[in-house]
Amino acid sequence: MPKLALKGGKPVRSQSFPRWPIFDGREEKALKDVLESGFWGTGSRKKEFEERFSNYQHAKYGVAVNNGTAALEVSLRALGLGCSDEVILPAYTFMATVTAVLYVNAVPIFADIDPDAFTIDPESVESSISEKTKALLPVHVSGRPADMDALTAIAGKHDLCILEDACQAWGSEWKSRRVGSIGDIGAFSFQSSKNITSGEGGMIVTSDEKLYFEAWSLHNCGRLPQGAWYEHHLPGGNYRMTEFQAALLLVQLERLDEQTEKRMNNARYLDSLLSKIDGIKPLKRDERITRNAYHLYIIRFHPESFEGVSKAVLAKAMQAEGIPLSVGYSRPLYKEPYLEYFKKCPLSCPYYGKPLDYSKTNLPATEKACYREGLWLPQNVLLGSGQDMEDIAMAFEKVKENADELEEL
Repeated sequence: MPKLALKGGKPVRSQSFPRWPIFDGREEKALKDVLESGFWGTGSRKKEFEERFSNYQHAKYGVAVNNGTAALEVSLRALGLGCSDEVILPAYTFMATVTAVLYVNAVPIFADIDPDAFTIDPESVESSISEKTKALLPVHVSGRPADMDALTAIAGKHDLCILEDACQAWGSEWKSRRVGSIGDIGAFSFQSSKNITSGEGGMIVTSDEKLYFEAWSLHNCGRLPQGAWYEHHLPGGNYRMTEFQAALLLVQLERLDEQTEKRMNNARYLDSLLSKIDGIKPLKRDERITRNAYHLYIIRFHPESFEGVSKAVLAKAMQAEGIPLSVGYSRPLYKEPYLEYFKKCPLSCPYYGKPLDYSKTNLPATEKACYREGLWLPQNVLLGSGQDMEDIAMAFEKVKENADELEEL
């Protein structure tokens, strides 16, 4: 039996997975063209990227902003959400999904996730609706679309708007319709780890003309698309994307389809390999998901099959074997200390008028994902070869065979 690398043995692999970000002379030329143009702020490249990306996502309009967090916050403001409005969202997501709600003085209400999908559970959403609920904020975590059939039905039944957090889901499809364009408005991120990146950057997409004008004005100092420079109709900020970012993204977008197909093919192969290992379970496939960006490859880990070791210890053992496995989100967002910052407003605002104590929140599937089961592989791993996928499975098998040697570290 091979000795664990963590215990001094030879690792399964010593070579690196494909690097990220991927770039070539096209990005260099695009940046040089902007540099030499002397126009570095916002201009024709930003506008071109707005048009191309919104069209790519099956939406009519796009507003390019400086990051995904801004995309979420501006979208919430464009929807008219604010003081005392409740927004239902998952707690298994990046903190920006929640802080965007809090920064518009709305109130996050956490719903549980589907344990087989790690996306928001529609039954939990429906049970969380109150007279103050105004919006749903599903997260297409890892690139996997949430159950948009159920969520749009719930929104229609209760007269709610939907903001899709698609910050990990460029090109992902629910029943052949691209995410971000299914609800009222959608938000995307182009941060450095993302499948299409400009280091930072974000995008808002919508097919609602009124929402587009609101978002455009809010991201550009309250101006109107056809208005004067010193004419400010809304209390907007400066969230504009620069020409450098847009130039990079126009090139990055050219590679996205090919890279997405490769990730999907490798994910299918990895599913088949890992499904044979007791205690390692890929997320359940859903035929309604016709395209998955796979920003992350999420695995459900059952510690009982690995001598009861924690997911943190398993991840450390896999990393020693040359596999960049991560524990992912390690606690639900309703247990994060930053919520104390908002205790007075909006959480105790007299306009809200309801007691709210997140310490009493208990979402079983979310907590199991955070504390016990959820493990991630980054998207660049899925740009590797079939042999790379086999190495991942081999490393899991090796660690499982030697699990009794692992100690809590």
